[in-house]
Amino acid sequence: MARGETVIVAGLGWRSGVDGDEIVALVRAAVRAAGVMPAGLAVLEAKAGEPGVIVAAARLDLPLIPVGFADLAAAQSRCVTRSARAVATIGVASVAEGCALAAAGNSAVLLAPRLTGRHATCAIAGEGRR
Repeated sequence: MARGETVIVAGLGWRSGVDGDEIVALVRAAVRAAGVMPAGLAVLEAKAGEPGVIVAAARLDLPLIPVGFADLAAAQSRCVTRSARAVATIGVASVAEGCALAAAGNSAVLLAPRLTGRHATCAIAGEGRR
């Protein structure tokens, strides 16, 4: 994926230690809500090595797309939800939506706003069609 190219991406946010099964179920729910299949899983670069997300990516057969904090922060103006936990923890409104938007490209919009599971969140972004 070239920088600036719009693709469909699922963005994830999660609490450390989350189980891969929870992430898989959440991504599948977001796919149903959006009606599209993502080309990858966008995750905060600092957490890309956590076991739960690695397991989920393997089960879903999707590559992980690490998103740096600067790109996550730059995408916040396009996010539609706000998590008090995310604001308190890392200073952004939405990790899942921000990661999806940042990885999907400059013209991407949310196709499925943030869905919340017990310990994880997922949003899907891609080419504007709504």
